[in-house]
Amino acid sequence: MSGRTDSVAGPAEAEEADRAEPVIRPEEDALDAEFHDDARRARRLATGTGALLTLAGLAAALLRLTGPAPALVPAAYATGAAVCTAAALLGARGRTRRALWLLIAGTMIMALGDQFD
Repeated sequence: MSGRTDSVAGPAEAEEADRAEPVIRPEEDALDAEFHDDARRARRLATGTGALLTLAGLAAALLRLTGPAPALVPAAYATGAAVCTAAALLGARGRTRRALWLLIAGTMIMALGDQFD
């Protein structure tokens, strides 16, 4: 026996170290909760905006379908509404950045349909 005090811990001590709970400081816990709140808010916003734009696009498509507008106009509104539906689904699953880009694309498609009118 060498009697050294800086020797490596034995297997029992290593297992105890693995089972030990990580130390979470209160400020880290507050930041983590704030991050989750922000993510939840972003998901709700993306889902709600996508649903609202979907309903607006479908309503506009139905109104333009019954009027004297060319067939391309209601098709553009319906396509934009479909893109916004996909954005709402992605937003609900937490893919908020992709949902934002799809919301922009869907709105641009609907605006393009309005230009054909």
